[in-house]
Amino acid sequence: MPPKIILPEDDDALMNECEFSAFRASGSGGQHVNVTDSAVRMIHLPTGIAITSQQERSQYLNKRKCLKKLRLIIEKLNYRKPTRIPTKISKGIKERNLEKKQKHSEKKFLRRPLNID
Repeated sequence: MPPKIILPEDDDALMNECEFSAFRASGSGGQHVNVTDSAVRMIHLPTGIAITSQQERSQYLNKRKCLKKLRLIIEKLNYRKPTRIPTKISKGIKERNLEKKQKHSEKKFLRRPLNID
């Protein structure tokens, strides 16, 4: 099991751990997309996780979206299943169940027709 990844609480400190590059967004969006370098690619250097965002017209907003995506991805990677604690049936309950079974078998035994030979 890999160790937990610890991220800084502050966004600026997290940005210092990342390599940042800007590029022109692809796809539709009009002339503004074709002119500005608003799309963002961030690589978190300690883990090597790469995240891109090109949804917003602003590079600043795309950076914020990348940080949110990174935090979500790291949160998913840090998730550990809780350990299951096996339960044990107590001795009294086991005895009660056995008594119940015995009474039931006695009832069924009494229902049988008498065998006269």
